[in-house]
Amino acid sequence: MHLPALFTRLLAPLAALALLAGCGPKNPAPNATIKVGNYAAITGKDGTFGDSSTKATRLAVDEINAAGGVLGKQIELVVEDTQSKPGEAATVVKKLITRDQVVALIGEVTSSRSLEGAGVAQAFKIPMLSPSATNPAVTATGDYIFRACFIDPFQGKVLASFAHERLKARRAALLTSISSAYSTGLGDVFRAKFPASGGEIVSDQKFAEGDKDFKAQLTAIKAANPDVLFVPAYYTEAALIAKQARELGITAPLIGGDGWEAPELVQIAGSAIEGCYYSTHYSAESPDPKVQAFVKKYRDRYDGRTPDGMAALGYDAAYILAEAIRRAGSTEPAKIREALAATKSFDGITGRIDMDADRNASKPAAILTIKAGTFTYLETVAP
Repeated sequence: MHLPALFTRLLAPLAALALLAGCGPKNPAPNATIKVGNYAAITGKDGTFGDSSTKATRLAVDEINAAGGVLGKQIELVVEDTQSKPGEAATVVKKLITRDQVVALIGEVTSSRSLEGAGVAQAFKIPMLSPSATNPAVTATGDYIFRACFIDPFQGKVLASFAHERLKARRAALLTSISSAYSTGLGDVFRAKFPASGGEIVSDQKFAEGDKDFKAQLTAIKAANPDVLFVPAYYTEAALIAKQARELGITAPLIGGDGWEAPELVQIAGSAIEGCYYSTHYSAESPDPKVQAFVKKYRDRYDGRTPDGMAALGYDAAYILAEAIRRAGSTEPAKIREALAATKSFDGITGRIDMDADRNASKPAAILTIKAGTFTYLETVAP
C-alpha cells in the first residue's frame, strides 16, 4: 500500500534508521524483568486519549504481574509521553529501544504519531502494537507493526451505512482535517461509501489541526442543506465544530468516529452535541460480565472515572502482547512478532479479536449517541 503523501516525509528517514538499528544492542544482558515500552500522548491536545489508554495498560500489567507475570518474570512498563507533539513519537520510540532495551512497544494512540513511531520500530525490528491507530497506513509500514483496533475502511463504511440506513440521510456534508491521517482516512472512505449506498455529498469542506474558527466552512455547509454532517475529527475540534454549527443554525445531526470519545467532547460542546452519533470500540454499558468487571476495576482504581474506548483498547493491547510473549515462550522480538501475527479468537474487552494477514484486528464496532450529556449505547456492527 502506498502511504499518503502527508506521511512520506515522516517515514523518509527509514533508511537511516535501518543503519542506526545496526548500532543497537545485539545481545543485551538478560533482564530480571520483561521491559515493554508504552508511548502515548498523555498530555497536550490529545492528552485524554493517551491518559486513558496508559491508565488501562498499567491496570492490565499490574493484573498480569499479580497473577505471576509471563515466563516467570514480571512485566516492567516503561512509559513515555509524546505530549501530542509531531515528531516526538519517533524520538521516544528510539529511546525506548536503544536506551531502555524494550522487547516490544504498545503505542501510539493516534494514527499520525503511530506512523512516526512505526518507522523506527520497523527499522529496529521491535514489534509494536498500537491500541487505537485506525489509519491503514500504520500497519502497512512493515511486518513488525500491529494494531488492536479496527481500521478506518471498516469504521467509515459503518458510519456511511448508519447515516443512510438508520438516519435516513440522503444529503451529507463533510468537514475533515487536511493534517490528520485519521481524519483524511475516514473522510476518504465515507466519501466513497455514502454515494455508493444512494446518498449524495453536497458539501466537502476542510480544516487544519489546531483551527478554532470553522464558521466559513460551516456557512458553506449550511447553504448546501445537508441531512447529516460527517466530522471525522478528534474531540476538541469536533466539539467546537458542533457549537459553531448550532450557532449558525445548522440543525442536522453530526456523526463522527472514535476520535470523539472523551468527556471533553460534552464539556466543550454542551447541548450542541446532543443527539449526535459516533462509532467506537466498545460500550461501558455492555451487559457482558467481562466488560462490567473491567469497568468496575478501572473505576475503583481511577477515582470513579468510566473507562472510554481508548482505555478498553489499552487494556486489551497489554493482554494481547502478554499472551503473545507467553505463546512465543521467549522475549526475542522476532518470536514475539510471530506470536502476535498468529493471534486468533482473543476474547477482549472490545470484542473477539482476530489478527488478519495485514496485522489488523478484525472486530466489531459500537455506535453510541449523546443523550442528556452522556454517551449512550445504540448498536453493535460486526465486520
